[in-house]
Amino acid sequence: MNQHLEQLEPTSVWRHFRTLCNIPRPSFYEAQLRDLLFNWAQSKGLEAYIDPCGNLLIRKPASKGMENRETVVLQGHLDMVAQKNEGVEHDFTKDPIKTEIIDGWVTAKQTTLGADNGIGVAAALAVLEATDIAHGPIEALFTIEEESSLRGAAELQEELLTGRLLFNLDSEDRGDVYIGCAGGIDINIQHSYATQTVSDDQVGYELSVSGLRGGHSGLDIHKGRASATVLLVRLLSALNEQCIFQLSSLKGGTLRNAIAREAKAILSIAPDQISAIKSCVKVLKDEIIDEFDIVENEIKINLKPCQKVSKVLRDVDKQVLVETLKCAPHGVEKISVDLPNVTETSCNFGVVNLELEKEGFEFSACFLVRSLIDLDATNLASKIKTHFEKISAQVFLENDYPGWQPDANSNLLSYFLDTHKDVMGYDANVKVIHAGLECGIIGAKYKNMEMVSFGPNIRGAHSPDERLEIDSVADFWRLLVRLLANIPVRCV
Repeated sequence: MNQHLEQLEPTSVWRHFRTLCNIPRPSFYEAQLRDLLFNWAQSKGLEAYIDPCGNLLIRKPASKGMENRETVVLQGHLDMVAQKNEGVEHDFTKDPIKTEIIDGWVTAKQTTLGADNGIGVAAALAVLEATDIAHGPIEALFTIEEESSLRGAAELQEELLTGRLLFNLDSEDRGDVYIGCAGGIDINIQHSYATQTVSDDQVGYELSVSGLRGGHSGLDIHKGRASATVLLVRLLSALNEQCIFQLSSLKGGTLRNAIAREAKAILSIAPDQISAIKSCVKVLKDEIIDEFDIVENEIKINLKPCQKVSKVLRDVDKQVLVETLKCAPHGVEKISVDLPNVTETSCNFGVVNLELEKEGFEFSACFLVRSLIDLDATNLASKIKTHFEKISAQVFLENDYPGWQPDANSNLLSYFLDTHKDVMGYDANVKVIHAGLECGIIGAKYKNMEMVSFGPNIRGAHSPDERLEIDSVADFWRLLVRLLANIPVRCV
């Protein structure tokens, strides 16, 4: 499948990217791809090692005459975000990604593409395979579960890498080089609720929000895009104030690090309330569509009959839960003073779920807090924890990871900027990214390592709108090859 990718240049990079598209690799399901690459490396005579966590390290000796150069670590992650459009049948654990080429971009059919970070991994594999490029010793590190928890980087052995210079190939803008990133904390919330029996005359209705753009919860959080979960809670809160209904199900979002694109709730409504609820939803729908007209032009808010349920939340629990969710943070919390126009701290209301189990209703939610300042991330996470503990929920702060503090005086950065100007003909933009690159975690383990992050143009990451610009991949490859060819002599 995806044979058309091998017609693109540079062929070696696109051939490996095709492999990554053909082999399912959402977070937690990287083993098939990792094992294939392990065997591939050994067949090429390269040293390959799978660490206890499941990361893959492949070492390649220097090309002839380059033995005295610095060892370079090429780093990327094997997993991808699994998102698809509503109604699309695709099993990310079994089905390959179906790609197509549209107007100079590679995209996927109704799903995420996995260019984040598949194209970076593909470029590293092309370096490992190449016999016609100059380079010093190479260590290619491919981590697991970056998109879910950064576990691969977090559990990386501290003595595994010998390289002092690291190229993280997980950025998404040609012409930019990143020298810092945000840290983050997951906030996972759980609570149990008793049930209440639905009266015989009530009917079931599904209230849904869909058609949103979604996107990366770090890179896109400042763009004013709507969260389906936040909008649905807003609707439920307004209905609470004006009408009478009961709640039996609430689902929104799928990943902690993706802005929610779809959400829905199942309501039980008495016949004499149906007209009022429909009228209220229509008014709110018009308000929301008008509010987000510029950034979200395909919002769908629907109220339609559905199968009646037998159990619902107690009225008091419904009121408290909806209002608690309404007051939960989402979006940009703080803009950096030191770095103009850079988001410093944010929170993504990633996932919410309320469903009936055997013993009653089980509620769960997940937030992802990011910040360039670790203490700010901790403080915001603590506020969210306190907020939900007020309703006696269990709250767990998990998977925290440090930010990557920028070093504008890095020798590697200076070398990168000079090489970029020579190859591309223009100066690179030096940036700090509001996302959780693995550099922060790796840098905490390897204190003397210098790092930069760069990549080709990727748009719409973490959503089915994800696309990869073909021409920028060629530029990305040219830059990577030149950087390796001129890497400094190893310090003794």
